[in-house]
Amino acid sequence: MMKNIVAACFAIAALVTAQGATAADLSVAPIYTKAPPAEVTQVYNWSGFYIGANGGGGWGHSHWDANATGMHLSGAQVGGTAGYNWQYGHAVLGLEGDLDWSNLDGSKTSTLCPAGCNTSDSWLSTVRGRVGYAFGGVLPYVTGGLAVGDIRAGVPGFAVASTTNAGWTAGAGLEVALPGNWSAKAEYLHVDLGRFDCGVDCGAAGVDNVSMHEDVVRAGLNYHFNWGK
Repeated sequence: MMKNIVAACFAIAALVTAQGATAADLSVAPIYTKAPPAEVTQVYNWSGFYIGANGGGGWGHSHWDANATGMHLSGAQVGGTAGYNWQYGHAVLGLEGDLDWSNLDGSKTSTLCPAGCNTSDSWLSTVRGRVGYAFGGVLPYVTGGLAVGDIRAGVPGFAVASTTNAGWTAGAGLEVALPGNWSAKAEYLHVDLGRFDCGVDCGAAGVDNVSMHEDVVRAGLNYHFNWGK
């Protein structure tokens, strides 16, 4: 009798062990998922050479000393740009030049200029330094340097006097990176081209200094050769 009880106990133990092993074999295997890809953030380095185009408009003022006549000027500008940047941390230093066609023009009739005095500017070029602070793909900057352009002055019945004058310019702008190698910018420049003596060509018997001051607002699109490399 005792032998039968012991045998039964061993049989029960063997059955329980076999069922446990079977249950373990049927357990659900852990599911492994692939880690999500790390987010890729575009890193902009503004260093390098770029070229572009710009266009906009301007307004200004011209004054004729001999007849005390002042006039307002306005017109459009469009042209090309080229420059180079050096970036150190967030600081961006650059050198930029441009050459623009212009039709800035203004006329005024006064007591001493009854036929009408006219001043215009047919082209403008600047060579400027730029200092900016990069917030990734956003670059606000200040700029200033040399401005060169022509001043044309005349009255009806006389030859138009013109000269190429060098002056200065200063302003500020904002440049924003676009997809690919492109960036867009908007800027304001104040330009002082000084004055010149147009003499008898302006209908005066002697010296007649004519001045030219401009304020320019323009937008531009630049292509950067080093981006994406």
